[in-house]
Amino acid sequence: MADPVRVAVLGVSGYAGGELVRLLWDHPEVELTFVGGKDSAGSTLGEVHPHLSELGQIRILPIDDLGLISESAEVAFLALPNGSSSGLAPGLLDAGSKVIDLAGDFRLAATDYPTWYGFDHPAPGWLDEAAYGLPELFTERIADARLVANPGCYPTPAILGLAPLLAAGLIEPGPIRVDGKTGITGAGRAASGIGSFAATEESIRPYRAPGHQHTPEMERGIRLASGKDIDVLFVPHLVPAVRGVLVSCYAVAAQGATSSAVTECLSATYDGEPFVRVLPAGSMVDSKRTRGSNMVELQAFVDDRSGTAVVVGAVDNLIKGAAGQAIQNLNLLIGADQTTALPRLAMYP
Repeated sequence: MADPVRVAVLGVSGYAGGELVRLLWDHPEVELTFVGGKDSAGSTLGEVHPHLSELGQIRILPIDDLGLISESAEVAFLALPNGSSSGLAPGLLDAGSKVIDLAGDFRLAATDYPTWYGFDHPAPGWLDEAAYGLPELFTERIADARLVANPGCYPTPAILGLAPLLAAGLIEPGPIRVDGKTGITGAGRAASGIGSFAATEESIRPYRAPGHQHTPEMERGIRLASGKDIDVLFVPHLVPAVRGVLVSCYAVAAQGATSSAVTECLSATYDGEPFVRVLPAGSMVDSKRTRGSNMVELQAFVDDRSGTAVVVGAVDNLIKGAAGQAIQNLNLLIGADQTTALPRLAMYP
């Protein structure tokens, strides 16, 4: 058998970092050789993630020694806050490691970062080299990449649902309105008032609208996949759940578009894709049916009365919306089957 691919996880103390370790541990073609963190450096995995204590006393190391990381790992996952990976990735890439970035640091054009992320990009030369890591739409580009920009949780179902319909001329280019809802883990693990039980229980509220950073990512991802320029109005909401993302997308239906046509378009596009489930016309998406899995669930219909096409998509924000999709991208990079180490069945109830 070939030697396993050596991988590192930086930012291991966050929710996505913990999910990366949990899923990678059973990957038959991978060896986890480095786990790193900033404030958590010196702790063990079990101390930071008690549910991972069965993995033994693996020590979390500092993430500032790029030479050591590159020597330890052929592929590095960066599960770091936005703005951090763009400072680390170039050094790892120059040292020969491939990088899969779970933050937003390589998803947009350089000119977009001051507006949407609040910083000037420190490594703009790498942005054109980064492959946008949506495997169902960009398989070949990802497989040949050195740097993969893992998509955000909201853009994943929105782009997968809208891009084929735009490319087929079944919906008009814009404006497209996207309503998003996420569980509290979408806000990250760092303690905050907005994420407390008292603040979230029995509460549904919008946040960071109209300036959420996933807005230009949706526009760019749809343009890359469909060749169409669009404008997106995106309003995300925080709901009292732990996991799950659901997006409802509203577009002007093209003349003659029907519920059967938009459903058949999505079904044909993703026929044979292991992680996309297109529901038959009349069925309704349920985010809970994706919980704990790497699946995307999609539905589409046309409301003839208003001339509106509606696409609804759901993912587990920590799996297909983060760690699972990152491992799916890893599988493409190393030539493994896309489904390796990734769950397709949801946890229910």
